[in-house]
Amino acid sequence: MTVAVSPDGLPALVLNADYRPLSYYPLSLWSWQDAIKAVFLDRVNIVAEYEHAVSSPTFSMKLPSVVSLKAYVKPSRHPAFTRFNVFLRDRFQCQYCGTADDLTFDHVIPRHRGGATTWENVVAACSPCNLRKGGMMPAQAKMWPLQKPYQPTVHDLHNNGRLFPPNHLHESWMDYLYWDVELEP
Repeated sequence: MTVAVSPDGLPALVLNADYRPLSYYPLSLWSWQDAIKAVFLDRVNIVAEYEHAVSSPTFSMKLPSVVSLKAYVKPSRHPAFTRFNVFLRDRFQCQYCGTADDLTFDHVIPRHRGGATTWENVVAACSPCNLRKGGMMPAQAKMWPLQKPYQPTVHDLHNNGRLFPPNHLHESWMDYLYWDVELEP
C-alpha cells in the first residue's frame, strides 16, 4: 500500500513490527486515510503523531505520522526485476560514462547475440552510450560496465536508496530511517 503522497497530505511512515521501514526507496508511506483505517482495523500501533487532528461529531484523533505493523512482514530477499530497480542498483548512473542524465538500460551482451534480459546482463545506460554501443559486444564497442551487473538483494537496494532521500522527511520519521549513521554526542 506504499503510495506517492505529498508532504501536505500528512503521510504516515510505515514501519515493520521490528521498527524498520518496510521500504527505503520508495519510502514506505501511507496516506493519512489508510493509516487511520489500519489503526481502526487494529493492524498497526501509532508510534508518533502530527499536531493536526481529524474529528467526527463524537470522536477526535491526531493523525499518525509514524505507525508500526503489529504483525512482522518478512521482507522479500530478491527484489523484482524492474527498470527502476536496475537504475537503483546502478545508483542512477550510466554504467559506461557515469552520467545521471537521460537513463535507459542496455543489454551488455545484446539480445540478438543470445543475451538475456536478466539482472546479470542489464545495466543502466544513458541514451548516447546506449546508441554508441548499439548491438555490439563490449569488447567490439570498447565499452565495459563500471561494475559487473548482478542480482541485488533487497538490502543492497535499501542501502542505495538511502543515497537518494525523498524531498520531504518529517522530523518524527528521523529516528526510524537511518539507523546506521553515527549518533551525535
